[in-house]
Amino acid sequence: MESSVVIIADNISKRYKSAEGTVNAVSDVSLTIESGEILGFLGLNGAGKTTMIKILAGLIEPDEGTIEINGSKRNSKLKVSALLEGHRNLYWRLSVMENLEYFGVLRGLSAKAARQRAYELLDTFNLTDKAGQYVQKLSRGMQQRLAVCVAMVHNPQVLLLDEPTLGIDFDNTQALVESIFKLKEQGTSILITTHELAVAEKLSDRVAIIAKGQLVADDIKPKSLHQNVQDIYQLDLGDDIDDELRAVLAELKLDISDRKVSGIENEQLYKVLDLVNPLPIMSLTKVVPDFEKVFLSYARS
Repeated sequence: MESSVVIIADNISKRYKSAEGTVNAVSDVSLTIESGEILGFLGLNGAGKTTMIKILAGLIEPDEGTIEINGSKRNSKLKVSALLEGHRNLYWRLSVMENLEYFGVLRGLSAKAARQRAYELLDTFNLTDKAGQYVQKLSRGMQQRLAVCVAMVHNPQVLLLDEPTLGIDFDNTQALVESIFKLKEQGTSILITTHELAVAEKLSDRVAIIAKGQLVADDIKPKSLHQNVQDIYQLDLGDDIDDELRAVLAELKLDISDRKVSGIENEQLYKVLDLVNPLPIMSLTKVVPDFEKVFLSYARS
């Protein structure tokens, strides 16, 4: 089945006023998410991720730009669900099951379907034995797991997850990952933010990175990182690098130790080889980029 674009965010900007002046939380950001696609939306703290999710969810309005979901603006008939960091949207004086039934019916399920779906989710997230317990008596991690269940209870077509693994242990993080993959298989479009890069790398079909409110990358594919960054080399020499050569290499902004030169970009390689001649070359290694390094190279730009 051919994929189709479900979410289009076009030139989104949002500004806030503070004591220091105007803060550009999001500046001219454009995103698309296709049916059944998982988009990792990443950035450092304060980069603008949560603001963008709130705009996509319709919780705040952008100052400029438009959002289209399934071809229309703010289609109320489309199932959109959002889980925001620090806002679990649970009723603390209701039980776990009562929360799931309430939100399931609120989002269009019958009482029977909501209860059936609730049992499925509680089993997936190891909360079955807590079904009758009040939310306020749950641990922080259990509350977070329940919040994810609430976001998934109606099998949404669009799921926006802001730090969904916050406070969840390893086993339940794996359960969450498996549940997200199941939703993807059903055609759900998912945007996820997380500081756990291993989770983002495992889940994401594509990664977009925001830095200081601006989109700096939007088509990083974690499974083919070598296509997204330039080649970097490391040179190991047989003799020590003297002070004169060290000074010349330092001007190229390379990392230098007694017998090693690192961080050599592709266009610098032959120049560096000429500079180190006639020192014996023990090895020349192409450094394979990992996801964390790729992320940081964009996020700190």
